[in-house]
Amino acid sequence: MSFSTMLSTMGAGMLRTMGIFFLTLIGALPLGMLVMFGRKSKNKVLSSIVKAFISIIRGTPLMLQLLVWYFGPYYLFGLSIKGYRYPAILIGFIVNYACYFAEIYRGGIESMDPGQYEAAEVLGYTRSQTFFRIILPQVIKTILPSVTNEVITLVKDTSLAFTLAYQEVFSLAKQISASETSFTPFVVAGVFYFVMNYVVAFVMEKIEKSMAYYN
Repeated sequence: MSFSTMLSTMGAGMLRTMGIFFLTLIGALPLGMLVMFGRKSKNKVLSSIVKAFISIIRGTPLMLQLLVWYFGPYYLFGLSIKGYRYPAILIGFIVNYACYFAEIYRGGIESMDPGQYEAAEVLGYTRSQTFFRIILPQVIKTILPSVTNEVITLVKDTSLAFTLAYQEVFSLAKQISASETSFTPFVVAGVFYFVMNYVVAFVMEKIEKSMAYYN
């Protein structure tokens, strides 16, 4: 296989990898906020359930979770999993990262000075206005470094989609390397992950600097 053909083949895998990455962020960032609200709920039953769920997700490998999400419907309910591979991958990634983001959000919110809530109440702000106009902007600034670390980890974790035989860039690199007896595909995959992580770090740094007015 020529180098150009290899790049073309792996290019399709790179697009699939980026698809997993972006769709996971689109789903996990807002879902993490909902999970966080459940975790902080005054309803002890709901809070305990969400806390236990987060512990399970954070305490087990993502690879295992992908297998459960994919094969679970078949083994538990006898449902057909034909055409379910990609949705299972997205569900696994989104749920996993939503739990991590939820804990990051919770830490950021709990770091806020309680006096800000009291001051907002005196000024006539409702609870939702206080959260979205005063607390949330500060929380975003505070948690950006932690979120950046998780996003960078996500770039590398997309390679775990090979667990369900999904043809992303890492899977293709393994296949081409085995068939061609060459290490080059792994180098190409490594460069792709490095460049993607560099772009992510660059963008997040720009966002962080743009919010410097909260200092």
